[in-house]
Amino acid sequence: MKTVLIAEIGENHYGRWDVCRGMVEEVAAGGAAVAKFQTYTADQFGTDHPWHDWFQTVEMPQDVHFQMQQLCRDRSIEFLSSTFTRRSTDFLVEQMGLNSLKLASSRITDHGLLGYVNRYRERVKTVYLSTGGATTAEIREAVHCLRDIENLTLLHCVSQYPTEDANVNLRAIRTMQREFPEHRIGYSDHSRGIEACLAAVAMGAEVLEKHFSYHTRMPGDDHQGALTPESLRCLVDQVSRLEVMLGSDHKGPVADEQQALAHLRVEMREVDFD
Repeated sequence: MKTVLIAEIGENHYGRWDVCRGMVEEVAAGGAAVAKFQTYTADQFGTDHPWHDWFQTVEMPQDVHFQMQQLCRDRSIEFLSSTFTRRSTDFLVEQMGLNSLKLASSRITDHGLLGYVNRYRERVKTVYLSTGGATTAEIREAVHCLRDIENLTLLHCVSQYPTEDANVNLRAIRTMQREFPEHRIGYSDHSRGIEACLAAVAMGAEVLEKHFSYHTRMPGDDHQGALTPESLRCLVDQVSRLEVMLGSDHKGPVADEQQALAHLRVEMREVDFD
């Protein structure tokens, strides 16, 4: 499969690292290329943040980062994580040795952080930037902040969990392709099911990101729109088939049409109907 599929485990492990390990195993077995996590501490959001207690429950300790990174290596998939601060960026690059980073939609206007990531251009070769809630002008400013990153992927995204069908707005992918032709365009999906992901690939998305869970009815915002082990395998199969169907931009007869054309393009006789 040419499309890069990022399965975001995120916070869906509930702070249970045995569950997290199992999710990495499922993500690898299901055919995703990348398992994604989130690197923060609850206190980085402030102790007065309404979600502080939840963040404390699911924040991933540094030693667990290294454990999951090794498990990803063992399963031949990439370990990726979202950075939210300069300190977490330093940890991911300096200590973990990552050359790819994810920037969440919430950080797209944090020009200080984006510029700090950009200063790692010699070591960070790939950045995935989600664009939920952003205008084209805001995306352009973010792209400028990350101007020295060799491989910058912009992900169309809607910051609603789950995203209702009427808000998915996949035509924005076309807009982003026109506005940012020098960058790879992808889609970070929070909608239910896999249909939006398939449509996005048909529209030219080169990267897909979607949350991963054991069940879409588990409590929490990131489960209803998530992939499960079963739907992950289905998505990989369907995208692989879709990539074959998309073919090329060339319009003309394919080799397998030639025999049929010989029988179809015959001279028709003018014969009266009974």
